[in-house]
Amino acid sequence: MSLAIVLSRDQLGIAAPLVRVEVHLSNGLPGLTIVGLPEAAVRESKDRVRAALLSARFEYPSRRMTVNLSPADLPKEGGRYDLAIALGILAASGQVPVHALADHEFVGELGLNGELRPVRGIIPVTLQSRAAGRCLVVPKGNRNECGLIPDARTLHANDLLEVCAHLRGQTFLPDCAPETETTSGAAAVPDLAEVRGQLHARRTLEIAAAGGHSLLFVGPPGSGKTMLASRLPGILPPMNEEEALETAAIYSLTQHTRTIPGWRVRPFRAPHHTCSAVALVGGGSHPRPGEISLANNGILFLDELPEFDRHVLEVLREPMESGTIAISRAAQQVEYPARFQLVAAMNPCPCGHLGDPAGHCHCSAEKIQRYRQRISGPLLDRIDMHVEVPAVPISVLTERAPAGGEDSVTVRSRVVDARNLQIRRQGKPNFELSAAEINEICPLDNASRRFLQDACTRLGMSARAYYRIIRVARSIADLAGNPDVRQAHLAEAVHFRKLDRRAG
Repeated sequence: MSLAIVLSRDQLGIAAPLVRVEVHLSNGLPGLTIVGLPEAAVRESKDRVRAALLSARFEYPSRRMTVNLSPADLPKEGGRYDLAIALGILAASGQVPVHALADHEFVGELGLNGELRPVRGIIPVTLQSRAAGRCLVVPKGNRNECGLIPDARTLHANDLLEVCAHLRGQTFLPDCAPETETTSGAAAVPDLAEVRGQLHARRTLEIAAAGGHSLLFVGPPGSGKTMLASRLPGILPPMNEEEALETAAIYSLTQHTRTIPGWRVRPFRAPHHTCSAVALVGGGSHPRPGEISLANNGILFLDELPEFDRHVLEVLREPMESGTIAISRAAQQVEYPARFQLVAAMNPCPCGHLGDPAGHCHCSAEKIQRYRQRISGPLLDRIDMHVEVPAVPISVLTERAPAGGEDSVTVRSRVVDARNLQIRRQGKPNFELSAAEINEICPLDNASRRFLQDACTRLGMSARAYYRIIRVARSIADLAGNPDVRQAHLAEAVHFRKLDRRAG
């Protein structure tokens, strides 16, 4: 037969559209032509495939060969089609049975010796192949990632010869399974019990974890802001299967050489303040996910917040509201999920010692104002909680026993109970509640409503801040097991808005 069709998949964001690799052999001058918007790496596959077939002792047809990658209007990149092209040539020339290709999909890059090498984005491919009900054949280097997906029919091979032997029925390829167990709890992250003092900040961290709220720590150098932020993953609820697979799919686009770390542990990303807007939100000629997408379903920690370029920080505003980021290029538009929990830290002034009783700060009011204006009012308005983290006395640090600190497991149990309560009540965490849902789920009595209106009026808070206060108060009430939001809960939530721009 001079025509063979092999199924493979492209990578488009976290999607994996089906690609039909059509191979046709005809009379004419020997040669191989690839059509269907192939980019440089795809066009070069003809040399890799030829060397791999000859190294594996297959006959390379001395005929005119045309490879069409359909759909033709979808740009193709990378070496992920090498295996499918090689099998298409072998099937079209009668060296492997064509009927054996049915119900299979093939993804993998070929070495010149016929070895199969791993590719990026294999988890989205596996998810789409499972949905289509087909068996996916991948390189051995991708088996760990494929093995994370339940009920998927996935096989792995070391080289082209093993795949061909499987198609001929001579041997059978092994199923994909991770080499080692992945962690599913909070044991891999630092423990909250290591934090000395900072009882107010610890309380804030628990509220933020319970409702998924964004958080800003403000305090002098060495007060424990980074230490507190790094303990947040240990008190968050583990990801469910849907969240874990979505996060793993994003990591698969960038870290394809190893199993997704942590699996059910929420990611913690802490980019340096010199990172660019593209590094933060994603981009490039072939758009790749940025830090906000790598922090999807987890924490994005921005230390030294005012030191980030203002333009870089402003790109966070839309993803914080929508939970997605759309990257547009001339040829395509890619959308990545970006449901991250923002945790940031900053000094109170340029020298960092504002409010020090020893009088170490000599910053003028003008310098302090300029420093804080590096963070725009609209971005600050989107951060639910602003918390002062004072310096811890040396006497507290030198105590033998921790100063009243619970461990992460204890705090996490309360957080999980509060989060489960939210899921049962409204089907989502409190930070995702819309204004209409807040009015329905969090009705305020007359006294509480008047209190909050007066507080917002006196402090000059925006309508966005008004609803964010109610969301935080709802989380405080959930931690207390209270079905209603009371004035005491609102008062504590208002306390966390002291750094609002217009609150001065």
